[in-house]
Amino acid sequence: MARIELAQARLLPRFWLPESVVVISPEGRSRALAVCVRLIGKMSFSEAFPLIEEVQSSLFFETPEEIYARVFRALKPRTPLPELRVEFCAFANADSFIRLDDGRLQVRISDLLAGAPAPVTEALAYILLGKLYRKPVQRIYTHRYRLYLNRRDVRRQMHLVRQVRGRKFISGPHGKCRNLEMIFDRLNQQFFDGLLGQPQLGWSRGMSRGLLGHFDPSHNAIIISRIFDKEETPDLALEYVMFHEMLHLRFPVDHNGARRRVHTREFREAEKKFPRLKEAKEILKRL
Repeated sequence: MARIELAQARLLPRFWLPESVVVISPEGRSRALAVCVRLIGKMSFSEAFPLIEEVQSSLFFETPEEIYARVFRALKPRTPLPELRVEFCAFANADSFIRLDDGRLQVRISDLLAGAPAPVTEALAYILLGKLYRKPVQRIYTHRYRLYLNRRDVRRQMHLVRQVRGRKFISGPHGKCRNLEMIFDRLNQQFFDGLLGQPQLGWSRGMSRGLLGHFDPSHNAIIISRIFDKEETPDLALEYVMFHEMLHLRFPVDHNGARRRVHTREFREAEKKFPRLKEAKEILKRL
């Protein structure tokens, strides 16, 4: 059975199962279960008990392959376990992939997660296998995984890896009809008192309508869709999209626990200051 260090348990957010679990005698069972139920929050004991049993049996001493095999048996108890391989790969992001090919289960995980605690590996196993076999994923697992990715040290590591490994196509500010640098400078003076440092500016490869623009903090770049680099496209639409991406430069993503807010309250309030905002959004709908 397992015992949880109470001093650490009190510091853990809801739905996060502790990392400090050690094996002791059965006398500690009831105390450990009680602490786990409090951590899980509003879940009933009957809902929490299976999750606690899994944590007790698996937090340490299991390889990633063993964790995925155990989760597979939990989700597909009547299906024979296929040949399983878990591989950590040098991806530019915290990406993970799973596929079943010729009876072989292949899991490819970003090496950013190679040192993740066992409960996080277990949570990712439930997420990936659940998606593969179309099984519902309990909230506790998605919350646990997001909570880990939103840790400051993990976000810093992902940011550095994107800079080193990521490939970013940046065409430069000059288009066929418009110059993004001139637009940035004008909006910077008008709305930000000229205080925003200019990031790299560029046009997308194609005329995307789905992604009109984006700010990439890892490469400090604003990329605008080439659909705006046409004479017939109103200047107002391009200026609004550029202004929107500049606000991302001014108001970074807010991370709070497992939550990740891209458009904060301050962001939304600042966006309302753009003149003819409603008209600009109507133009974008007709593109």
